[in-house]
Amino acid sequence: MCGIAGLLATQHGAPPNRDELAAMIGALHHRGPDGSTLHTDGAAGLAHARLSIIDIEGGWQPIFNEDRNVCVVFNGEIFNYVELRRDLERRGHHFSTHSDTEVIVHLYEDHGIDFVDALNGQFAIALWDRRRQRLVLARDRSGIRPLFYTHAAGRLAFASEVKALFTLPEVPRRIDVGGLASTFSTWSTLPPGTVFEGVFSLPPAHRMVIEGGTTRIERYWDWQFSDEPPAARAEADCADELRALLIDSVRLQLRADVPVGAYLSGGLDSSIITALIRNHTDTPLRTFSLTFDDAEFDESAEQLALVRHLRTEHSALRVSRADIAAAFPRTIWHAETAIVRTAPTPLMLLSGHVREAGYKVVLTGEGADEVFGGYDLFKEAKIRRFMAREPNSKWRGRILERLYPYLKNSPASGRAFTQRFFSEGAEHIDEAWFAHIPRMTTTRRVMQFLRPELQEQLAGTDPYRALADTLPAGIKAWPPMARDQYVEAHTLMSGYLLSSQGDRVAMANSVEGRVPFLDHRLIEFANRLPANYKLKGLTEKYLLRESMRGELPDAVRTRTKQPYRAPDSASFFENGKPLPYVAELLSAGRIDAAGLFDPAAVGRLVAKCQAGRAIGFGDNMAFVGILSTMLVHEQFVQPSEFKILRF
Repeated sequence: MCGIAGLLATQHGAPPNRDELAAMIGALHHRGPDGSTLHTDGAAGLAHARLSIIDIEGGWQPIFNEDRNVCVVFNGEIFNYVELRRDLERRGHHFSTHSDTEVIVHLYEDHGIDFVDALNGQFAIALWDRRRQRLVLARDRSGIRPLFYTHAAGRLAFASEVKALFTLPEVPRRIDVGGLASTFSTWSTLPPGTVFEGVFSLPPAHRMVIEGGTTRIERYWDWQFSDEPPAARAEADCADELRALLIDSVRLQLRADVPVGAYLSGGLDSSIITALIRNHTDTPLRTFSLTFDDAEFDESAEQLALVRHLRTEHSALRVSRADIAAAFPRTIWHAETAIVRTAPTPLMLLSGHVREAGYKVVLTGEGADEVFGGYDLFKEAKIRRFMAREPNSKWRGRILERLYPYLKNSPASGRAFTQRFFSEGAEHIDEAWFAHIPRMTTTRRVMQFLRPELQEQLAGTDPYRALADTLPAGIKAWPPMARDQYVEAHTLMSGYLLSSQGDRVAMANSVEGRVPFLDHRLIEFANRLPANYKLKGLTEKYLLRESMRGELPDAVRTRTKQPYRAPDSASFFENGKPLPYVAELLSAGRIDAAGLFDPAAVGRLVAKCQAGRAIGFGDNMAFVGILSTMLVHEQFVQPSEFKILRF
């Protein structure tokens, strides 16, 4: 795992120089602390910061093909590189390293820009073809590894993180209000936008090809669902095939020349990964987990039960509200975007614990909920569709009682609120975003705190239409569950969970997270399953649970999902007062100077949270969203002398 950066002179821009490249890659030292390298070739310049995981001695980049006309810098891992190398050698290619990176240049020689189709991995790639004067940028299918770009002064600049682009004086630093509004609807910006004007993210499963004065961006893969019922298959056969795919995915993702650990949350998904490591590989099982002072968020009892069952070498990091508040500014520095929950911060602290233990790589359970239908959102949507069809059903109350067993204040606990929550957006029942309306409505509460002129500017923006513009043309013909899964995978998962709560907070401490559930073979398999093999009644991830019979204790295998959460607004107050940096950033003067939020409205929200009267997710997300936005402004747009907030 690494960081990459580069420049390409277009439209008579200046050729890149080594000082520029050194500054760009220097900003990414945390992604690759083991060393950095630079390469210039006329109009193109590439830079690489290395975190050594495979071929420790020989895997330095850029890596070239045999005649040195093709070179690549690469952030990520190609898990099937052993098999690819074997095939390429049979085809006459000669390798000079044992690195997974080298298969990329040889695949490109054989297949051109379609080389990405052969890769099983997580990656952001920059490949320079000297003969054709062609630059190819590519990103993995799920968006596990980031890649940003901008056009300035007649050049294309690209990098693993935005802060590397901001080392170039010609790149402006301005908040994009539309990107901010998107974040306050879907928890992340819709691709290719970011919260910065003129800075873009290459979307997952896309490649960019710049050649002969033209640039094209194209999708090379996507989640596919049929509008026809899936072919009938026995449940037991599907469970066997799923288990075999999972075992192979875990086996591939354990490939490394350094020790590999695993996160163990106590829930089903991470338990599956650790159980498969224990039961089907000879990899020593080292696990790490988070525990919380707040009992509402703590799963330490479940974690310890798994540790005893799997006999792992284990350590846990206990996190308090004060820990979250102290580390939150650093979280935003690495996330480079506004966020509406504090959950990434404990995971950043955990990756620091992993690194201190001497580990560079961990496997995680991320992606299982999107692939196999695990979130409350899928159950809520199923109930909302049922209620729309059967408004007078006598079963409605009992159905609602089965939701949210982990919440102190359940949305199903009050009759009036329940009716409003579960009937919301009924007029959009046939739209692809129907399942996401309650979450988006709750998140958009933060929009009420924008300055009036910005609210007016955004008044004509329909968040659902903006989302619809990113979706495939035939999605409305898909089954409801398929629509729900697609939208979830292409918004919350790729834009937030794999980014702010994934890559960014792991790489803050030079730790590579690997996600076996997002092996594209698993996604393609799951997308061919009937919906009731995922959500059977209100049992989430049904087939996944069935596939683990004999692999996990039944108490773990059948446990209802408890989403990972962390304390939010309450973390930022001590002895009835906001912490100093919070008071400073959310003061009327600082809010007014930034020009994004209404000082009086923010003041009322701060007072409400300070008094412990924050109501539910809406107030908490608004507070965290405003604070994180002000941190983005302070750290990247208009820094002040408040140095505690820069890293």
